[in-house]
Amino acid sequence: MPGGDSMAEDVMVLARNRKAEHEFFIEERYEAGIELKGTEVKSCKNRSVNLKDGFAKIEKGEIFLYNVHISHYNEGNQFNHEPTRTRKLLLHKREIKRLLGLTQQRRYTLIPLTFYVKDGIIKVELALAKGKQKHDKRESIKRKTMEREMEKALKEKQKY
Repeated sequence: MPGGDSMAEDVMVLARNRKAEHEFFIEERYEAGIELKGTEVKSCKNRSVNLKDGFAKIEKGEIFLYNVHISHYNEGNQFNHEPTRTRKLLLHKREIKRLLGLTQQRRYTLIPLTFYVKDGIIKVELALAKGKQKHDKRESIKRKTMEREMEKALKEKQKY
């Protein structure tokens, strides 16, 4: 999903990282599989996922997802999973090498944007992003406010 702006219509979104657009400049997007345990899959399908503090890191040629909270599955017994465990992401080796170079040299961060089900498989939309400074965030808020006001003015004008 490199460079894609939106996902296909045949996906069911389980969780979104809404703060990501506000906190980061999103450069590229990637679709990655994720290695989950049985109770994690059931909990994800119940939409018990929190991506707020999540990030990905490349270690020894593999990519891992940290700080993503998947709540305990209610019907799971002693085989329930740890909510914030490190999870392996599944990407092609060439994609991992490219991301490794970008994160080390250009100081990019890898953050999860969405968890979704596509063709019965849970996937993660991963973003290559750069953190925004305080003044950048203020600028984004001003721009969004102006866009909203322009849309509102256009709607008002169209009513008459």
